[in-house]
Amino acid sequence: MEDPKECGVEAALSLIDGKWKGVILYHLMGGRMRFNALARRLGAVTQRMLTKQLRELESDGLIVRTVYAEVPPRVEYSLSTKGRSLEPVICALKAWGDANVLKAPVPAERKAG
Repeated sequence: MEDPKECGVEAALSLIDGKWKGVILYHLMGGRMRFNALARRLGAVTQRMLTKQLRELESDGLIVRTVYAEVPPRVEYSLSTKGRSLEPVICALKAWGDANVLKAPVPAERKAG
């Protein structure tokens, strides 16, 4: 068995784990976005959680935070080159989710509960 510390799948998932990171990356595939635009797209995310997830994605080199010297300051987020390299993975996850989760019939035991 492979050492978990050397598992590429585990390493990759650790960068996009959490409820919001993959969704943030998905929305940034369409181009740069400001914080409030991302918050509106995500809906239920709190400002604190979105800030935390964006900081982690930036720290991991998946997104770029650009601050413009304007009054009031404007901040935009975009995918880095490393983040862009995840596009096929994010698209595959979306396609799988669309086919297997969103359109899948609800099991009988879930309907009853």
